[in-house]
Amino acid sequence: MVEVLVALVVMSVGMLGIAGLYVASVKSNRSALLRTQAVNFVNDMSDRIRANGSARAAYDLASYGGTPAARSCTSTVCTSAQLAEDDLQRWIAGITSPIGGLPGAGVAGNVVYTAAASGGFPDRYTISVQWREAGDTADSTYTTNLLLIPVTP
Repeated sequence: MVEVLVALVVMSVGMLGIAGLYVASVKSNRSALLRTQAVNFVNDMSDRIRANGSARAAYDLASYGGTPAARSCTSTVCTSAQLAEDDLQRWIAGITSPIGGLPGAGVAGNVVYTAAASGGFPDRYTISVQWREAGDTADSTYTTNLLLIPVTP
């Protein structure tokens, strides 16, 4: 009888260890998913900037003093600056969307434009996405720099 009780205790400790590993695995998978989403959002904005390279400073999010306006450039003809504003509005809406966006407090996206120092040097775009994972007290951020040689019309 004692042997059965000892075996039961040993087996219970082992099962608690397996449960702990399972919880850690689920948390790590969730963290990896959120990081992958952040990378995808940053790459999406990088592609939008590359496709509309003549907009340049129009992609600087701070220049809008808040959320950029939707310009409906899919159904009407827009200038490169209007397309940049529409791109930014759609990008921010995608990041903060309850479906497909990043969950939690502190979700934000930012694009900062720095003009080239002189001719022949690339413009710099710093693109970042910020979010807070469940159970964390600090925000996570993914940032990348895009160097783009200015397009002359």
